[in-house]
Amino acid sequence: MQGRLHATITLPADKSVAQRALIACALGDIDHDSSPLSIARPSADVRSTARAVERLGGLQIERDEPTVLDVTPLGPPAELGTEEHPLQVDCGNSGTGMRLLAGAVAGLLATRPGHVILTGDESLSARPMERVAAPLRSMGAYVRTTDGHAPLHITGPHRLVALDHHLPVPSAQLLSAVALAGLAASGTTRILLPGPARDHTERMLAHLGVEISRSETTTTLTGPALPRLRPFPIPADISAAAFWMVAATVHPDADLTLPHVGLNPTRTALISVLREMGARIEVYPDDTLGPEPMGTIRVRSAHELTPITIAGSDTADLIDELPVLAVAMAGARGRSTLADAGELRVKESDRIDLTVAMLRSAGVEVSEREDGWVIDGSPRRHQVQAEAAHRVRTAGDHRIAMATVIADLSGVSEAPLEVDDRECVAVSYPGFFSDARALGY
Repeated sequence: MQGRLHATITLPADKSVAQRALIACALGDIDHDSSPLSIARPSADVRSTARAVERLGGLQIERDEPTVLDVTPLGPPAELGTEEHPLQVDCGNSGTGMRLLAGAVAGLLATRPGHVILTGDESLSARPMERVAAPLRSMGAYVRTTDGHAPLHITGPHRLVALDHHLPVPSAQLLSAVALAGLAASGTTRILLPGPARDHTERMLAHLGVEISRSETTTTLTGPALPRLRPFPIPADISAAAFWMVAATVHPDADLTLPHVGLNPTRTALISVLREMGARIEVYPDDTLGPEPMGTIRVRSAHELTPITIAGSDTADLIDELPVLAVAMAGARGRSTLADAGELRVKESDRIDLTVAMLRSAGVEVSEREDGWVIDGSPRRHQVQAEAAHRVRTAGDHRIAMATVIADLSGVSEAPLEVDDRECVAVSYPGFFSDARALGY
């Protein structure tokens, strides 16, 4: 920990919203008077999805720079490969991109012949994909996984039937895949989840004129429907903001401002939890005409943090933020517990194992459970002298890498920490290390 954390930080565009907007480019009716879709500080996942949709023929990339990605929507593509010459589409590392594109392509192939193969990098190819293929098959789509993983083969034509879907997990990615395929099905598609999930797809499609709604944990969509494409603002990513919210909360001298952050109620659980622990967080809503609420977040040092227990539906609400929330738990005075987080073991890495190992490297008392961890926190304000930084294994996981930096920067770690892979953070936050260096890392 060095100096103080006082700054305004410009965050990357929200991955979830940006990728959905890019996929909409290939599904909807084009308003030729609209301007290209512009995405600020696009992450590697966003770029991967943009290239994948361009490969499908649904958009044209006009400008691809570190600070901006501009694309022009082209609407539904005319050709999507053949059985003899399938169209290979690389989704990079983006699980969101692959799962949502599976639904989108299934819908596109409901009315035309074609053969699309969705591929990804080594990490993405190890993630489960049968869970998205199964509900699409139940609708009538021809979808084949490779031993339950990518590559995914989707062939057409096939007739999609509107059904009631009882999904096994409260996953916004699975819900979105079914909803995007449901655009091509005649009748009412209902998607029932066992718990709460993000509603970005419902908000976006409703904004684009589709008859879709959510009531508690049930999403209802009437098809066939053709979204009417028009531009809308993409907020800054609250999942990226989470790292700085924790850093400022734990650090003894911090005052960070995060402008234009997405404030979707399904994504703001971390703000509530940090406030419950004692964080000083202020939110100032922006005026916006888009489907997603956004605003400026200001976070200042907490006087003292109290421990917290996270379990059940609270765990699902915080699933992406749990590795960095562990840093806040370590900075609290007393025992914090996480349960019901087994899903963390099948993310980009085993995030339970790696988070526990990172905290142990930081000198934190932590024990691992099958579905979470127990942390005996204590406020630390001064690092001990060390000849060399402790090297932390990330397994190429961007959230583990960034949580490690926050543990160091905020003063939770007893000794300096460094990660074994800095490049992996570009998946979600390509400018993270530049921002961290500006704050003294």
